[in-house]
Amino acid sequence: MNPLGSTWYRFCRFVVGFIFRGLGGVTTIHPENCPMSGPTLFAPIHLSFLDPPLIAVGGRRALNFMAKEELFRGALKWLIVSLNSFPVRRGENDTEAIKEGIRRLQAGQAVLIFPEGTRGDGKTLGVISPGIAMFAKKTDAAVVPVGLVGSHLAWPKGQKKLRRHHMTVVFGTPFRYSEVATGASEKENREIFARELAQRIALACHEGGLPVEIAEENRPKGP
Repeated sequence: MNPLGSTWYRFCRFVVGFIFRGLGGVTTIHPENCPMSGPTLFAPIHLSFLDPPLIAVGGRRALNFMAKEELFRGALKWLIVSLNSFPVRRGENDTEAIKEGIRRLQAGQAVLIFPEGTRGDGKTLGVISPGIAMFAKKTDAAVVPVGLVGSHLAWPKGQKKLRRHHMTVVFGTPFRYSEVATGASEKENREIFARELAQRIALACHEGGLPVEIAEENRPKGP
C-alpha cells in the first residue's frame, strides 16, 4: 500500500490543502516525526471539525480515521468511507470499532484517534481515554502526539461558518507503550501512558503557540 494513500486520497488532500491556503494557510512543525511505515497511532488534541483534514494536510502519511457514528449517515457516508474512515459509537464500549482500529494498525497502517473523544475549548486538554492505551499496547504502534493551533478559531465549536485563520500542526516525537509502561500493574501502566501522552500533546501545542493546560486526572503524580 502506498504510504501516501490512494490517488483519490491524494486528490482530496490536495483540494483540502488548497482550501486551507485560502483560509490563511497551514504550517507544519516536525513533519519528520511522522513514520512513513509500520503501525502508527496519531493522537491529537481535538479542537474543531477541521482537525482530521488539517492533520491529513499537515503530514504526508495516509491516515485512517476513527470518526463518530453520526457522520456515517446520509450523503456524507460515501465520502468519508472512501477516505479511510470507520465509525465508532461514542460513550459505549464499541467492540467492532476497537477491532477494526486494531486490525488496521496490525496491518501496518496509520490510524488517527482523538484521545479526548470530543472537542475541547482550546484552553485545557481533556482527560485521556484509557482506550487509546489498549490500542498502543496491543499493536506496539508508534504513538505520535499531535498539537493543533488555530483550528478552533477557524471553525469554533458551536459555529456553523468557517473563519479565516492560519493553522499550525505540530507532530511530537513518537513513542511506544512499552517504553513508558514501567508500573507494577496494568492499571498503573495505563495511567502512566495517559499522563505521558497528555504531557506530550500539551508540549506540542505549546510549541505551536497554544498554551493548553492538562486536566487534573492526567497531571504527573506528586512524590
